[in-house]
Amino acid sequence: MSTPFSLLLPVYRGDRADYLARAFQSTVHEQTVRPSEVVVVQDGQIGPELASALERAESSSPVPVRRLRLKHNVGLAQALQCGLSACSHEVVARMDADDISLPHRFAVQLPLIEAGADLVGAGMREFGETTPSGGLLRIPPTDPGQIASEARLRSPFNHPTVVYRRSAVLQAGGYRELPLLEDYWLFTRMIESGSVVANVPEPLVLYRVDAGSYQRRGGVRLLRSELGLQRRLHREGFTSSGQMLRNVAVRGGYRVIPVGLRTSLYRNRFTTSAGEAGSSVDREVGMGTAVPPRPVRHERSGA
Repeated sequence: MSTPFSLLLPVYRGDRADYLARAFQSTVHEQTVRPSEVVVVQDGQIGPELASALERAESSSPVPVRRLRLKHNVGLAQALQCGLSACSHEVVARMDADDISLPHRFAVQLPLIEAGADLVGAGMREFGETTPSGGLLRIPPTDPGQIASEARLRSPFNHPTVVYRRSAVLQAGGYRELPLLEDYWLFTRMIESGSVVANVPEPLVLYRVDAGSYQRRGGVRLLRSELGLQRRLHREGFTSSGQMLRNVAVRGGYRVIPVGLRTSLYRNRFTTSAGEAGSSVDREVGMGTAVPPRPVRHERSGA
């Protein structure tokens, strides 16, 4: 028997019912190694269609489902922190309500946790109406030294793919409020606190994107979060003064350049062609349609 683990799935009113149903199906029903429980964090009030989709998912689930209902919409960081407290198991896997997990995702990641890792990420492939056939791959670094080095410039983990030990997350301070960058900040604190980290290069999650995805990776709001993150990383001793200045120039500049240039830089710097990712991924990519802009909000983290 594999290590028991909880699946942590936040949902809010901006999520689509059909995407949620597919995410749940792929990450629970279709897994060769299923979670022991699913903890759904309902972040505030949701509409009737999404509520019906949640009820159907709960009633048809082959594993227990616990729904944590938050009275008010508190945003992703607080929702995940509340969800961690509700999880019954030490090992927790993350999933977003509009992505798709490949059937062998946990069969690949859990052995690394069982071998002693505190945080395990994976590659992921973007998909949707705006992506080319086959999608773009986001392959993370796999060597622990490279992970730590890359974390000084950008997040070395794809948040929707991670599996971690709850104790390691809480030891590092858990999720803290920092719009769109709360995951990156958490991962740097986990590395700094001595967590054993690892990545699987194989794309185990299909990450849904739309026409506005690159637009949302910039703007004044994200620039403010970026500057706040860089100040925190330097104050916490994670980055040197030189690294902080580099990051402000590079990452801050990335937030304010025209969206067309941002798109080109992102695709050239953070992704690669996905022609050799395998037939199981290719079959899933064809299912994607664009997700509308989302309505505090569970926005995707910036690169």
